Amino acid sequence: MPERTKEDDNLGFAAAHDLPVPYMQRLRDYYLALGYGNPYRWAQYTNVPFTPLAKPLKETKVGLVVTSAPYQPDKGDQGPGASYNASAKFYRVYADSVDSEPDVRISHLGYDRKYTTAADINSFFPLAQLKIAADEGRIGGLAPRFHGTPTNRSQQTTIEQDCADVLRGLREDGAEAAVIVAT
Repeated sequence: MPERTKEDDNLGFAAAHDLPVPYMQRLRDYYLALGYGNPYRWAQYTNVPFTPLAKPLKETKVGLVVTSAPYQPDKGDQGPGASYNASAKFYRVYADSVDSEPDVRISHLGYDRKYTTAADINSFFPLAQLKIAADEGRIGGLAPRFHGTPTNRSQQTTIEQDCADVLRGLREDGAEAAVIVAT
């Protein structure tokens, strides 16, 4: 391993061993190990449309889209320290009011439970921060509902069904932009 130099320190470089986790390759290998005939393939487009905001963010109504699931008391442990819980999954886009404090969880998602917890709801459901941003005038307002999206879909179902449902809901709510939190 190369030795750390004074220039590394001056530039603020991380240590040579401090590398990103190669999670994409790990997931490809995992899918092959499960017996799938090919590795997982992420949706990757050659052309990605970009739509600039039509007006300043402080005048724009913002919607929230999340992958967190509504708490389901009959589905086992879903608390911040819960093990992976596939029974807490959901299979259709849902929407709920932003006026209350919805009880959403992420036990249905696969994430590194050794080094991460779900104790801070703001890390996967930033509704409180969006309300503050609206109150402070940094965004033009918050759409009346947030939208939850399933995570166990084929790419085709995600594009043709889930994305269409979310877009329809955001438009119904008058959202002009969205914060998407994919946990």
